[in-house]
Amino acid sequence: MPIKFYSTMTRKKEVFRPIKEGQVGMYNCGPTVYDYAHIGNFRSYVFADLLRRYFEWKGFKVKQVMNLTDVDDKIIKKSAKEGIPSSKLTERYEKAFFEDIKSLNITPATLYPRATEHIKEMVSIVQALERKGYAYKGEDGIYYKISKFKGYGKLSGTDLKGLKAGARVRQDEYDKTAASDFALWKFWNREDGNVFWETELGKGRPGWHIECSAMSMKYLGETFDIHTGGVDLIFPHHENEIAQSEAATGKRFVRYWIHNEHLLVDGQKMAKSAGNFFTLRDLLKKGYSPKAIRFLLLSAHYRTKLNFTMDAIKSAEATVKGVENFVAEMQADKGGTAEGQPKAVKRESNPQIQKVIEKARRDFEKALDDDLNTPLALKAIFDMMKEVNRMAPVSEKDAKLVLDAVFDADKVLALELSETGKVWHSPEEAEKEVRELILKRDSLRSEKKWKEADSIRESLKKKGIIVEDTAQGPRWKRL
Repeated sequence: MPIKFYSTMTRKKEVFRPIKEGQVGMYNCGPTVYDYAHIGNFRSYVFADLLRRYFEWKGFKVKQVMNLTDVDDKIIKKSAKEGIPSSKLTERYEKAFFEDIKSLNITPATLYPRATEHIKEMVSIVQALERKGYAYKGEDGIYYKISKFKGYGKLSGTDLKGLKAGARVRQDEYDKTAASDFALWKFWNREDGNVFWETELGKGRPGWHIECSAMSMKYLGETFDIHTGGVDLIFPHHENEIAQSEAATGKRFVRYWIHNEHLLVDGQKMAKSAGNFFTLRDLLKKGYSPKAIRFLLLSAHYRTKLNFTMDAIKSAEATVKGVENFVAEMQADKGGTAEGQPKAVKRESNPQIQKVIEKARRDFEKALDDDLNTPLALKAIFDMMKEVNRMAPVSEKDAKLVLDAVFDADKVLALELSETGKVWHSPEEAEKEVRELILKRDSLRSEKKWKEADSIRESLKKKGIIVEDTAQGPRWKRL
């Protein structure tokens, strides 16, 4: 079945057809390294990781490029406020970014180009735009003339009818409801301090938009397959990328534009002023696991708003733990391969389990082929777990088949389900009161006092403890 994605450009689902058979060139807008990334940022980064992993799961070879914006207005202002060179500031937060993506099990991109290392490429594009009449010099920089580019607004649907002649914007943070000529190159001023480059364009630094055009085209070509980012980047950032790139090359810039929706916090837009702003590190300090955070970010379709609440993260934590327990159960049935699990009792294979697994695999792939529908993909796995639990205990052969299916799906989901803790424990690992009850029950069973033994089992169950008898003796787990 072909992969389909919703194209922001055409506003409909399209079959993905790569420029080169079996290969994907993908550019993801990365962090501006002036502060810790927040969980809304990580929704975009986890989505990009899901996209890459699914392509690779389907057999594609992926070249993924994610930029690091290490020069812009925010960086200059913050480094000046802290009284340190901008390079020291960006080094600090770049290091934090890589630590955070490792925590979330995000596969490193093929390349992480830094803006400051690609000034030459940016200057070259600006010069090409000047030659073709798309760029002009203002008193404080070189600007892109958006009225000259006939296709301006095709990605975002922005209407140029209200464009005021000569309206320009120099800063990176500006009104996202009005189209204005934007800075390609900013001439140096005193506020920039020692952040500047001496180039053919004059002493200064690049505008924000030109950075992504230069880095994406250098490593992926003048036309490449996929560009991703959050919906907040559609206008003006991605619209401006298209205008300057296509005007400079005369070629189509990107074949598929894919954008993920906002992450809300308690139904509101995340903002420091609202007190609902969370970094990944904030959540880890609260005791939530990276697996649960990643699961929560995957649980909603990428094109729907995701409402982040503490109840939602707690639910995600419980769900992930339930899946881990299921895996540990299957590892025990497989033959005690999970740490501390007793040897499983020999059981006959159930042909129905193979049918359940095959259906889960089909449904999982079908869901992700259809615009990366993660809720339906997760449902396919949960339905399989439910059916297998209904038929449990299972044979070693069936347990292996189930585990293979779960771990195969986890190559895409990346919840590291193979690294589960043990779910069943020996009596010696229980607290004193529980241990004594388990051992007393075992003694009563050996004396064939079944009624008294069952009474203790029920008493343990009320305490949240399940006891199971095996050939190696009793084992227990918490509900």
